[in-house]
Amino acid sequence: MAEDDSYESMLCVKPEVHVYKIPPRASNRGYRAADWKLDEPAWSGRMKITAKGKKAFIKLEDRNTGELFAQAPVEEYPGIVVEAVTDSSRYFVIRIEDGNGRHAFIGLGFADRGDSFDFNVALQDHFKWVKQEGELAKLEANQSNQPKLDLGFKEGQTIKISIGNIKKKDGGGAKPRPAAGGLLPPPPGAKVGGIMPPPGGHQPTPPAQANTAALLDFGSPGPAAPPSADLWGDFTAAGSNSNKDAVKSGWVQFS
Repeated sequence: MAEDDSYESMLCVKPEVHVYKIPPRASNRGYRAADWKLDEPAWSGRMKITAKGKKAFIKLEDRNTGELFAQAPVEEYPGIVVEAVTDSSRYFVIRIEDGNGRHAFIGLGFADRGDSFDFNVALQDHFKWVKQEGELAKLEANQSNQPKLDLGFKEGQTIKISIGNIKKKDGGGAKPRPAAGGLLPPPPGAKVGGIMPPPGGHQPTPPAQANTAALLDFGSPGPAAPPSADLWGDFTAAGSNSNKDAVKSGWVQFS
């Protein structure tokens, strides 16, 4: 991926930092801020962290004029350019360069612990982004080197699609839907709410009389009694309402 080194982005700005002269390190145990003269900083001003391409820059400037006091190019973090002290989280040792190949180590301190946290996070986020960009570039390079699959149709090539068995619907009409409640529809020609008269003009036997004749005829070989005869006996005396209901409905109700 092509990088624009002319564009410089701002990562972090802190209005107040302090610079200290540090004694030479006598051993490999690390720097200690307690060995510095913390109440007598050598310089105080503003700090900026900028990024150009993959490299970050720690710039110490005058807070009023913006004049550059010192600069520390950072190519990796953590690394030798920025090193934390062993006894505090607000102080660091940075390596500054003058642009002519010479460098020196100075102490950098923040008045607030939150400022030192932002300083640390700004450098971590930048180099995390640099790492991700490098991995993405490698992935794209590997994909470009692999042969590409040609999935297009060649000249004269066709494709055949096979569809499974499809059942055809019967041409007959839909089956009649039964009436509500599970009752069958009336036969053709029947009048709604009534009974078709029998052929020949004969009057149908009333339901009450038919039932009466059937009951009296049960087990008797003789002819049925005439309809006008009092066939019910004591059942009629039980109540006139029962007889009326039986005649109306055509069913015998026993009470």
